[in-house]
Amino acid sequence: MDHSKTKVFGKTKIRWLINKTSDDWLRLAVSNPMEILLDHAHCERKAAGVALQLMFRYSSEPGLSEVLSPLAREELEHFERVLYILRGRGQSLQKLASPPYASVLAKSIRKEEPKKMLDSFLVAGLIEARSHERMTLLSLHSPDHELRTLYTDLLKSEAKHFGIYWKLADERFDRNILISRLEELAKVESDALVELHHEPRMHS
Repeated sequence: MDHSKTKVFGKTKIRWLINKTSDDWLRLAVSNPMEILLDHAHCERKAAGVALQLMFRYSSEPGLSEVLSPLAREELEHFERVLYILRGRGQSLQKLASPPYASVLAKSIRKEEPKKMLDSFLVAGLIEARSHERMTLLSLHSPDHELRTLYTDLLKSEAKHFGIYWKLADERFDRNILISRLEELAKVESDALVELHHEPRMHS
């Protein structure tokens, strides 16, 4: 069962991801484990940044900081764990060229409030859902035992993270509007991955 493609919250079945990751991406990722690991470190750092950015943007929103602060802290813990593995293998954090995935999704976030808040939650949730799906694949197919263990250990948290963003949106927006917009953004997310990026990345 593909848990990252379909997630159940209450009685509503939410399809976060329209399409599964391609076999081509998996082959590229498995063939370049260190580059994927380095990009993973950047992804965890950026995910912490997104949570903090939302905390500061909506600092007066009741109940938001109480949820996003521990999420950001957990993302940074994951970042530090990936850094530890990198350093143990003689690697340091270095810049990587980013694929267009995140920027395409960011451009889909509407400018006016409260639509901007809704879109921000859903885009963050979609990215977390895709990360969960791809870490699941790496936990099953990576030939490296240490990396398989890493990805397996992080799966529960990643699943919780996209659930958090869904709940934040669901508590603040009409369910029909929420689901309709999620479907639109999920299409954008899927289209951004149709053409495989030539460099190995978590979201290439």
